[in-house]
Amino acid sequence: QVQLVESGGGLVQAGGSLRLSCAASGRRFSSYDMGWFRQAPGEEREFVAAISWRGGNTAYADSVSGRFTISRDNAKNTLYLQMNSLKSEDTAVYYCNALNHWPSLPSDYWGQGTQVTVSS
Repeated sequence: QVQLVESGGGLVQAGGSLRLSCAASGRRFSSYDMGWFRQAPGEEREFVAAISWRGGNTAYADSVSGRFTISRDNAKNTLYLQMNSLKSEDTAVYYCNALNHWPSLPSDYWGQGTQVTVSS
């Protein structure tokens, strides 16, 4: 089991950028496909982006494709999400998770998330 701690969220104006990080504990981080998910108030948690265990494959939700970039550094046990051209509809709590099935089925173990608020 990998334990996950998300960080890097905050308040940003529309059109701005943020970089989220997900620090993973456990020696098996590099063997997991990983993903980012988000949950807006009153909404279901939704898939945002995924990256394969070696970083060679990525997948994105249509709503963020071309604006967000997922990456990972297995040597640092860290997952990233670079978010550019942010919109008010990107406001949500963002979570990272290991994937049970590519590209968008998460495991059952969630971190605390990091809040992203985009002001228009």
